[in-house]
Amino acid sequence: MTSSDLSMVTPAVILPYDTTAVSIGEIANYHAAKHALNDYQKRLSPNTQRRQRDDLAVFARYLTAAGLTVTADQLHDDIASWAGITHGLLSGFLRYQLQEGYAIGSINVRLATVKRYCAIAAQSHIIDAAALALIKTIQGFRHRDGRNVDQGREVRRVGRKKTEPVTISKEQAALLKEQPDTAQGRRDTLLLCLLLDHGLRCGEIAALTVANLNLNEETLTFYREKVDKVQTHQLTKDTRVAIRKYLEVVTLQPGDSLLRGSRKGGELQGRMSERAITARVNVLGERIGISGLSAHDGRHAWATFAIKAGTDVKALQDAGGWKSPVMPLRYANSGKIANAGVKLD
Repeated sequence: MTSSDLSMVTPAVILPYDTTAVSIGEIANYHAAKHALNDYQKRLSPNTQRRQRDDLAVFARYLTAAGLTVTADQLHDDIASWAGITHGLLSGFLRYQLQEGYAIGSINVRLATVKRYCAIAAQSHIIDAAALALIKTIQGFRHRDGRNVDQGREVRRVGRKKTEPVTISKEQAALLKEQPDTAQGRRDTLLLCLLLDHGLRCGEIAALTVANLNLNEETLTFYREKVDKVQTHQLTKDTRVAIRKYLEVVTLQPGDSLLRGSRKGGELQGRMSERAITARVNVLGERIGISGLSAHDGRHAWATFAIKAGTDVKALQDAGGWKSPVMPLRYANSGKIANAGVKLD
């Protein structure tokens, strides 16, 4: 261990030890603490990172209102900015969000984010163990508790997510797939088939390239980033037709994005981003009288159609790329007739 290595260990971390007598283990502990935040963030998906930045932005607004001037960027990038965070502040953060009208689910997620960063701050010796133990006692709202709380306040949708997905009927799904016979219309039909017939997430569609297609075997192989899984789907009849019609009007190389973006006049160029997909689905929904339609509503519709058609929950879990059967079971239970087995005569 060189003298330069020892000089990097600050007394605040290793007190009451003398730097000349620091053990290799203590130096390793210091460096692990120093890099704890970066190591944690590197493991997060881009979507989780964006969501956490949004969570921390709300927390920063609350702290500023409480008299602690700190920015969301500081909370995200500098673990030292978490000094002075206490269980009292977290308790106040819950009340602040309730007063601001945030949904219970959003409140719970933000609390989890803040508590996770507090744990990293404790690991980095910014928050002491006793303070962290009290912070851990702050709990979010269970479903029943949240329902009771909501009855006594006005809830407004502040975040990006809707309270409930928009329901799509089979007839509406068919209408959505019937787009004009133009380059843009053929692209839109393919987009809607990927949502309604295969249940792909918005990000999964945006990441597709021509190489993901196997037209000979009529399959689509793609990566589900959320669960770190590669899957292959057999293309449905509607999807097969949509792909062949779409490829008649665009010229794509193997590495090109599958869905081209739209330009003025209906010309297709470049890559269709997640934001563009979401906006386009919303527009197409409005055209047939569905307000507030999102790309993820297509995934909900796909799962609902599959369950109503008799798909096994385990098969739906596998096809949808879910790690647990919780979501497929939710669709299955929502489609059940509660009194189907009740005999009165």
